[in-house]
Amino acid sequence: MQRNDQLDEWDRGTFFHPSTHLAQFARGDMPNRIVTGGKGVYIEDHNGNKLLDGFAGLYCVNVGYGRSEVADAIADQAKELAYYHAYVGHGTEASITLSKMIIDRAPANMSKIYYGLSGSDANETNIKLVWYYNNVLGRPEKKKIISRWRGYHGSGLMTGSLTGLELFHKKFDLPLAQVVHTEAPYYFRRDDLGMSEAEFVVHCAAKLEELILAEGPDTIAAFIGEPALGTGGLVPPPVGYWGAIQPVLKKYDILLIADEVVTGFGRLGSMFGSEHYGIEADIITSAKGLTSAYAPLSASIVSERVWKVLEQGTDEFGAIGHGWTYSAHPIGAAAGVANLKLVDELGLVKNAAETGDYFKQAMTAALGDHPNVGDVRGEGLLLAVELVAERESRTYFDPSLTVGAKVAAALVKRGVIARAMPQGDILGFAPPLCIAPAEADIIVGAMEEAVKETCPS
Repeated sequence: MQRNDQLDEWDRGTFFHPSTHLAQFARGDMPNRIVTGGKGVYIEDHNGNKLLDGFAGLYCVNVGYGRSEVADAIADQAKELAYYHAYVGHGTEASITLSKMIIDRAPANMSKIYYGLSGSDANETNIKLVWYYNNVLGRPEKKKIISRWRGYHGSGLMTGSLTGLELFHKKFDLPLAQVVHTEAPYYFRRDDLGMSEAEFVVHCAAKLEELILAEGPDTIAAFIGEPALGTGGLVPPPVGYWGAIQPVLKKYDILLIADEVVTGFGRLGSMFGSEHYGIEADIITSAKGLTSAYAPLSASIVSERVWKVLEQGTDEFGAIGHGWTYSAHPIGAAAGVANLKLVDELGLVKNAAETGDYFKQAMTAALGDHPNVGDVRGEGLLLAVELVAERESRTYFDPSLTVGAKVAAALVKRGVIARAMPQGDILGFAPPLCIAPAEADIIVGAMEEAVKETCPS
């Protein structure tokens, strides 16, 4: 297949790409990739290159690429009813069916589903619901949200503030004042290397309580956290972390928002990360795996506790003043129904657990002893390899060396896509949940070669 030079020109001349070095891209100093198709765990670009997608787009494509069942559901819905709103009691068979399917799969304390289009807008919804909740209960000062450093919760004004990554704050005048940050549950990057994992958990809980007391418990509305950190480094929590954090939140009557945009619908080897780690959330954020990104859709899953207060609010103040034009969009909902059916039929949650365990063991065997590999970690089909300049002293590479990006480029040369994560030389893997052990082996082999090429020590 011949390269379409005009398409390339249009790309660089007209398309504003997210999370991209804009000047380098416009000048042609960095490569682009125009994706034309995909099947299973593979994508293909317009030059005919076939690549094993080790990151499922952006953690999204749980069922894999090219599933005709989802495409047919989208087409059928578009022909029958492409759009109608969900305001003042309107719905469609797809949106109502999907709501029942989500509640059937969610933790037992969950009650209702509010739909948007992305994890970012879902978390914007969640913050508004938390504020509304406290206003209804007569607690107008209880509005601040605690997030964690290295957490990722979106790219809006509030959600970008919740995000605890420098790139999403600098030059955007973020975070906003209603958001405060606490310790990341990142044992590998702890300040005190002499601290045991159990001691680190106690430390995280103590720092959280210290922050609550400093800000004033009557001002703290909610705590938001991913069950396992995603973009901040693909970090499963230390053992006992959530068991230590939740009592602190309950002590001060602080709502818990579990951001499951990455972990929801199977990625950790459980349907939800909340189930996996024993989290009793008040609101669960979901997107990505809900439709495998075949169509945009997010779902804020609201607990019975929160729902009862929302009902009280509308009895006292009238209809709730929050809505998106595309909430419960029938095409997205139809994609979600077909997608969740496939998750069940293909046994993808079980495969994420079993193949994920195999993947981690294989990567550890291949690279665990390399002098520039500081950590190989993961849960289910969420895996990271963290690179360091010197392992024993835990000395990190100078960021200007862009070691992670170079390893990612070396992987592409070998036909594998990984993600160079921000704020560290961390290679992230989150492949489609349909990946087979033999395909995991391909990733491991390519990664072993890429690391040895880039870090020859």
